[in-house]
Amino acid sequence: MGSRFMNNLNSLQYFVPELFLTAAILVIIIADLLLKKEKKVVTAYLTAASLVVTFFLVFQQYGHPFTSLFEGMIVLDSFAVFFKILTAFSTLIIVFISLPSFRVQSEYYVLLLIVTLGMFLMVEVNDLLMIILAMEMVGVISYVLAGYNKKNVKSNEASLKYVLFGAASTGVMAFGFSYVYGVTGHTNLYAIQDAIVSTHPQPLPLFVAFLMVLTGLGYKIAMVPFHFWVPDVYEGAPTPVTAFFSVGPKAAGIALFIRFLITVVSHPYQGIATEFAQNIEIQAPMLLAVLAVATMTLGNVSALRQKNIKRMLGYSAIAHVGYMLMALVVFNEEGITAVMFYMIVYLFMNFGAFWIVETMTPALGSEDIAAYKGLGYRAPFIAVAMGVFMFSLTGIPPMAGFIGKVYLFAAVIKQQWYILAILGVLNSVVSLYYYIYVVKVMFLEQIDEPQPIKVGLYYNILTWVLLIPTLVMGLYWSPVIKFTSKSFGFFLGK
Repeated sequence: MGSRFMNNLNSLQYFVPELFLTAAILVIIIADLLLKKEKKVVTAYLTAASLVVTFFLVFQQYGHPFTSLFEGMIVLDSFAVFFKILTAFSTLIIVFISLPSFRVQSEYYVLLLIVTLGMFLMVEVNDLLMIILAMEMVGVISYVLAGYNKKNVKSNEASLKYVLFGAASTGVMAFGFSYVYGVTGHTNLYAIQDAIVSTHPQPLPLFVAFLMVLTGLGYKIAMVPFHFWVPDVYEGAPTPVTAFFSVGPKAAGIALFIRFLITVVSHPYQGIATEFAQNIEIQAPMLLAVLAVATMTLGNVSALRQKNIKRMLGYSAIAHVGYMLMALVVFNEEGITAVMFYMIVYLFMNFGAFWIVETMTPALGSEDIAAYKGLGYRAPFIAVAMGVFMFSLTGIPPMAGFIGKVYLFAAVIKQQWYILAILGVLNSVVSLYYYIYVVKVMFLEQIDEPQPIKVGLYYNILTWVLLIPTLVMGLYWSPVIKFTSKSFGFFLGK
């Protein structure tokens, strides 16, 4: 007992970012109680400052060797640090995107920090019980954020659907975990892998468990057929919240998905035909390939007929999950590095698109794509920026999205998944239609007597912050690729 206590106590020295975030949450709650309403904007600045400090605390952990914390419940490695940096930065950007709409809602910023803490745990969990707790920590707060505009009927509907689908998927996943525990007798991911390899359990329970776990993780990353919540939630939630859902929790979900697949199902240096896949009598890569094609195809085809730009971006987000799943099919370093690079690129171009929506909706009075008619003449810089983000999401050079897709497709082609690569390219061509349609409406359709839209300095600065990386990473991306490659080194540390 004493040894276990000392081990847990020793683990706290590697848990500084999470402890700091917890302290920041408490400080902001207390500040909310003490400050007058007109001064509560201070809590937004405190949140931003807390995230900046957290970002640097996490960055100091980069390159840290594989370390097991809290009796193996959590692991610290470069892979976890990469996604902690990504999620912390995404929350920081969302704070700035939210400022015009949520200046004095202190509880909103507290919720963002709690979700960030949950995402940190999601990317470093190494135990089935901790997976449930971390996912629920993110999920429950996300339900509240989705319905934050309580006077808006669509926001309430979004929250309710999110709760129902979330509860169902979590229940199914937990049931799958119970099968895994029943078969292996362990909750630690590495212990589960060792038990499967050494004992060769019956295939049927593992097959059922695998499908159930896939349900829960697939819901978190909006993978078909567990995507039904996305369009309504993205349309009904406040725009900053929608932007946050499209990157932060999704990145954490993908990190957890990768860790589970590679820790329990396989190890990238042991080959694709894994012991787990053989035991459940299914080739995991082929199953992922089918899901990737279904996800990108359904997302793109559904986006074609959307008139609401947030709903269109919601279906687009589903399609981008399909592209990333495509690279996971190859189950090697190149594929996972490509996914990690694409997440960085996706952060900037997707946040950029949602930021333009948040900026223009009050002036245009609608979220319909038709409302953007003639925007190129009314707010030229904003329209050009939106065009860049649309081109990047499509994957047109020289935008960062093109480089991201090149790495995804290259990883697939190198492992001779030619049909999968062709289907991915065809889906990118399909996506060109609805992305370019937005550009067409802005620049090729005019309105009578267009009135210029004045855009404040704050809006222009944040637009540049998101626009510059989208352009620069399309021309000079090697440092980012090196960063993602080093972050993948955790597999060698077991």
